[in-house]
Amino acid sequence: MADFEYPDDLQYTAQHEWVRTDGEVARVGITAYAQDALGDIVFVTLPESGATVEAGQPCGEVESTKSVSDIYSPVSGTVVAVNEALDASPELVNTDPYGEGWMFAVEMNDPPADLLSADGYRATLS
Repeated sequence: MADFEYPDDLQYTAQHEWVRTDGEVARVGITAYAQDALGDIVFVTLPESGATVEAGQPCGEVESTKSVSDIYSPVSGTVVAVNEALDASPELVNTDPYGEGWMFAVEMNDPPADLLSADGYRATLS
């Protein structure tokens, strides 16, 4: 298995999403492991700004040359931003999954629960 980066300042889900919280807002993307497993990403469907998302529920899709996979929201709340750059450049998820490849941001109803540390996430992959 490749040795991917999992930044310690993020939290993770067992479904391979990452979360970066800043106050009441959580920015969400998929992990380096997930983008590698998917292969070349060719299309991303994201929730609309203003949509309500529920933790653990699908809210979008990632289409790659290999398959289509659901994106699960790791937190509950209202979508306050989506990464419009992914419409024209979905490959940003492959090239910069923790930066320019972020997917959406949610104003959280509650602090995130059941999220993993970087070490906890790494343990799920072995």
